[in-house]
Formats: sequence, structure tokens, C-alpha cells
Amino acid sequence: MNHTITKRLVLYVVGLFLLALGSTLSIIANIGVSPVTSLAYALALTTGLSVGIMTVVANFIYIIFQVIFLKEIKWKNFSIQLMITFLFGSFMDVAMWLIKPLPDANSIWLIVLYFVLSLFLVAFALLFYFTAGLPTMPYDSLTHVIANKWKLSFGKAKITSDLINVVVSLIICLVFIHSFGAIGIGTFIAAYGIGKIVGFMLKHLQPGLKEWGFKADKKEND
Repeated sequence: MNHTITKRLVLYVVGLFLLALGSTLSIIANIGVSPVTSLAYALALTTGLSVGIMTVVANFIYIIFQVIFLKEIKWKNFSIQLMITFLFGSFMDVAMWLIKPLPDANSIWLIVLYFVLSLFLVAFALLFYFTAGLPTMPYDSLTHVIANKWKLSFGKAKITSDLINVVVSLIICLVFIHSFGAIGIGTFIAAYGIGKIVGFMLKHLQPGLKEWGFKADKKEND
């Protein structure tokens, strides 16, 4: 396998695992999960099934909406998205198992600690994930579809998809478990805070990561 591809795969897989770990930390902080995780966690709360399984279900729903908006089935693209989804779903369940020994967030200090750690882990995850330049997960792919269909910038499409995800998750929780469930103040802090942290990291850390990950390509092109 090409050395550069190997490095990019490492960035990608590490990014997915950090994303899962950060997402699970936001769950145990118990003040609201990020918009991206909200639907999967809302479904897990209402069905009693694992977050990993519901992550696969939620991402399958995102693929269905891509098909509806695109009015076509891109078999190769969607197959890759599904494979990534199963990997990420597995990582979510592994991460939930890894954090089991951690003490419950029964004090303000633990809540803040878990939540802040989750923000930075997710930010680092997205830095690795986007820098790798490999196929995106269904949620991000759906955001691109929304941006292209309605001629929106990616930023505005991201806000739109996040808002829809949060509203649907909130409705599911209110109807089936009669509480806000997956949604809380942390959801809105994450929506704003992660974007800011990732923006800083992309500016200051991504050039070094790209130099490491794409170095072989540059040499080959020279």
C-alpha cells in the first residue's frame, strides 16, 4: 500500500475513534450531546439499544435523505458511507465500554471536565478526519448535498443540518421518554464551541499534519 495512503488512513481511523470517544464523554457529562450525535443518542434512549447500533441506524437515515434529495442512488458512494458507519458505530460501543470505569458526573467539576474533554477530543477528531481527505460519513455527506441543492455555503448548510437534527432528536425524546434527553445546554455550546476550536486547529495545526500525511505525494510529484 502507498505510504501516503497508509498515513492518511491512520489519520482517518484515529479521527473516527477520537470522535467516538469525545461523543461518549459528552454523553456521561449529561448536559446535552453535540448535534451530530443527538439523533443516535435520542434513538438509543428511546429504544434501549446501544449507541453504536443507533449510530448505524441514524446514519442510514442520513443516506436515505441523500437519495431523496439527489433523486438517485449512488451505490459505490453509499456503500463506502455504510462501511464507514459500521466502523464508527463499533467505535462508539467500544468507547462506551472504555468510559464505564469513570466516576459518574455527580459534581460540577466532573461535568465540566468531561464536557471540556469531549469538546477538544471531537475537535481533534475532526481535524484528523478532514485532513485525511478520505470519504466522509453520511451526516457530512448529507450536509454537502444540502449545500449543493439549495446553493448554500457549507457553513450555512451545517447549521441547517445541525438544527434539523437537534429538533428531530428533541421531538423524539419529548414524545417517547418525556424529557429533553439528548438535548441540553451542552448541545448548543458544542455546536458553537467545536466549530471555533476546529477553526483554530485547521489554521494552526493542519499545515503540519498535511506536511506529514501528504509528504510522499509531494516527493512523487517532484
